[in-house]
Amino acid sequence: MEQILSFLTMFYKNPHFPKTIFLILCLVLCNTVSKAQHAPFEVTLWPSTPPGNSGLTGPETIDEHGFVHNVTLPSLLVYPAAQEKNTGMAVLIAPGGGYSFLAINHEGKEIAQWLAGNGITGVVLKYRIPNGHHAIPLADAQQGMRLIRENSAKWKIDPNSVGVMGSSAGGHLASTLLTHFDAATRPDFGVLFYPVITFADSLTHRGSVRGLAGENLTSQLRNYYSNEKQVTAQTPPVLLLQSDDDRTVPPQNSIMFYEALKSWQIPAALYTFPSGGHGWGFRPSFRFHDQMKQLLLDWLQNDAGQSR
Repeated sequence: MEQILSFLTMFYKNPHFPKTIFLILCLVLCNTVSKAQHAPFEVTLWPSTPPGNSGLTGPETIDEHGFVHNVTLPSLLVYPAAQEKNTGMAVLIAPGGGYSFLAINHEGKEIAQWLAGNGITGVVLKYRIPNGHHAIPLADAQQGMRLIRENSAKWKIDPNSVGVMGSSAGGHLASTLLTHFDAATRPDFGVLFYPVITFADSLTHRGSVRGLAGENLTSQLRNYYSNEKQVTAQTPPVLLLQSDDDRTVPPQNSIMFYEALKSWQIPAALYTFPSGGHGWGFRPSFRFHDQMKQLLLDWLQNDAGQSR
């Protein structure tokens, strides 16, 4: 900014430089600076080698659907809130993908961009694929919360208004963070799209279980990651959204989590759309896309802060 001011001053002091041109220059440069301030940017999640090792090798790849595979270097993709609308709120977003890939566009970047346009900083968590090493995604999510709060002043975020959002397996990761946290990593609220919640055999999504914990799931791990069993009085408010005809992750997952929240008198809302199946995320082709956005924005603006 100082360099830009110096550049403009040089022209302003030149008596032969037309003032109209000078004003146009000012407007163009100020507009450029404003856009740069709102441009998305990427931040490395860990300052050095991340804890744990998934055992994955080879490069990260993106398939024809835009899904990201083989993630071993986690990061945050930050979409700053528009300055004139900034509410100070931020949301850490975990895309789904069965813990085997990341549906980073329609369950990540597109949501973050929409949030930013509504004054909420969207932060996409590009978490590592666990490859059966179950502790890795939660470690990345917890670090994401720390990093957002550590940079809250720089990113113009209220550190007491940082939530987590997730879809499908990303919803499981988000619900794990909502129930497994310390003082530095506790989200202030949560939003879950058609989440995997339980690891109970009859209701879970087995692909997500296998992706997270591998083939040798112990009873201790099954209990630990059945997040309906991990709700306490300290769990923050949660919004759940799903479709009644979801054949991939049974709707009972969200219902179980909602009931667990209510048993502890945690503020919560559950919306079940009559159709849509699984994995709609922020795709406009979802029949209830506009209604979903309105419900989501209304809840974030009016109900997300009930526990604060």
